[in-house]
Amino acid sequence: MTVRDRIVLPHGFKTRDAEAWVSLVVAADHLTQGAEEICERFELTAVQFNVLRILRGAEPGGHPRGEVARRCVHRSPDITRLIDRLVRRRLVERVRSPEDGRLSVARITRAGLALLDRMDPAMNELMRQSLAPLSTAEKRELARLCDALVP
Repeated sequence: MTVRDRIVLPHGFKTRDAEAWVSLVVAADHLTQGAEEICERFELTAVQFNVLRILRGAEPGGHPRGEVARRCVHRSPDITRLIDRLVRRRLVERVRSPEDGRLSVARITRAGLALLDRMDPAMNELMRQSLAPLSTAEKRELARLCDALVP
């Protein structure tokens, strides 16, 4: 710990690391709550929404279960059951991989795409409002800083 880090920081934090960590976690939780409220209106969890967005990005080919799990923002311990629930709602379908018939690939359905199309305006507005206090340069810097934290 340096002398600079021992000075009294705002909000009683003892280190810059603690201040930055708590600030980031509080901001992330605030943003996540807004997204979860929108998802609830469409009878989805935030993780299910994330899976649908991942599969929309992979359209028309889809992704195997492991790739979906790897790309998820929030880690889900049982991606298989999560995809099963989306299949039961006919938002996702499973097909066999053309390259490897043993491999199951999840693909978003037309109903899944339609649901995301209905959700997009609310999610886009949430993102716009949430980030409105930041300039374009600050948004770019925020994205860069967040990327730097993820290995």
